Amino acid sequence: MKLQMVLLAGLCLGLMSWSAEADTEKPVDFSLPLLDGGNAALSDFRGNWVVVNYWATWCAPCRAEIPELSQLHDDRPDITVLGLAFEDTDTHSFAVFLSEFEVTYPILLVDVYDPPQPFGAPRALPTTILLDAGGYAVKHFVGPVTRETIEAFIEAAE
Repeated sequence: MKLQMVLLAGLCLGLMSWSAEADTEKPVDFSLPLLDGGNAALSDFRGNWVVVNYWATWCAPCRAEIPELSQLHDDRPDITVLGLAFEDTDTHSFAVFLSEFEVTYPILLVDVYDPPQPFGAPRALPTTILLDAGGYAVKHFVGPVTRETIEAFIEAAE
């Protein structure tokens, strides 16, 4: 049991491999399946700031972020939050989990064996990448992030 907790904490704190050197010279775009069906592409949200949040059901800091990210998504028409579910599980398990957390933003399903480029697999969960209205990756946060931190960055950039 202790070994499992140590391994879980290690994954949550950073044994994955996301590259902070992602190409920021051009807008980022990829398409992923939505939990509710269909697909969504990052380019669908051009004109808004986009908060790309990698998370997993087993990650306590990820779960702690959900209420603030939902509130941010709901309160700010200029910001779209996208939850990238980085976990190898079935959609029913995600749906059951999310029914308890009242997530109001779209959830996209990531193939953990073929994560979207240019970001790839996150180094740690949660990881949040902020795209400006043009679709350029302008900031990434490794570990938990708050609504206040995201809004402060956006206000300073505008």
